[in-house]
Amino acid sequence: MSPEDRSRLMARVKRSNTKPEMVVRRLLHARGYRFRLHVKTLPGTPDVVLARRKVAIFVNGCFWHGHSCRLGRLPSSRPEYWIPKIEGNRERDARKVQLLLDTGWRVLTVWQCTLKEQGIALEQIETFLQSETKVAETRIHARSPGN
Repeated sequence: MSPEDRSRLMARVKRSNTKPEMVVRRLLHARGYRFRLHVKTLPGTPDVVLARRKVAIFVNGCFWHGHSCRLGRLPSSRPEYWIPKIEGNRERDARKVQLLLDTGWRVLTVWQCTLKEQGIALEQIETFLQSETKVAETRIHARSPGN
């Protein structure tokens, strides 16, 4: 792919209202949760904010945020670009989570890969919302050998 084609492709990647984010919003809304979106006054502009509960939710794409799943694999081309890029994203994520924690917020990261099993992802989200846990992330459900 030429640099110009790659640039056009990357420019089309959305920052907000992504498909994974829309899934999380639909799941929460169907369960009766009400929330605000992309609150710019909070560090990192969380994707979903449940203000009464002081909960900030980030819906992260596995590739862009360096998740340790299959979707988070780095491309084999141009590692000199991608490694610092993804590491920078991870460092920024950690900073914004810490800033939220320092101001009394609880933070949940929902990973794109976990939304393939929406029921399990919703269960993990609700478990976090009903707990006193300060910071958590969704994780892929380990299947039993027979599945």
